[in-house]
Amino acid sequence: QVQLVESGGGSVQTGGSLRLSCLATGDTSISTCVGWFRQTPGKEREGVAAIRLGGGSPYYADSMKGRFIISEDYFKRTVSLRMNSLEPEDTAVYYCAANRYTTGPCTAVRESDFENWGQGTQVTVSS
Repeated sequence: QVQLVESGGGSVQTGGSLRLSCLATGDTSISTCVGWFRQTPGKEREGVAAIRLGGGSPYYADSMKGRFIISEDYFKRTVSLRMNSLEPEDTAVYYCAANRYTTGPCTAVRESDFENWGQGTQVTVSS
């Protein structure tokens, strides 16, 4: 099992930035794929970005490319998501999740690939 705790959510105005962090403890390794997802009421959860705890090529959903930056610090077991140029449409609860078993690319395409989830952190962007 991997335990995940998100932090860094809050309220910002349009155009602002936030940095989310996800601390992963428990049964982690450098190959653990950590993904960020987000969900708004009435909508399905969508993938945002992903990266392995030990580094490697990051994955971004198309709508986040150029605005969001995912990074990792293996020694701190932390994956961060820097979100820039935020828009009201980015308002959501953001979750991090861990996939310990993927041998293919680390992506946030399918939430069913991730077996452990954090409780989420609220991000609110006001116009």
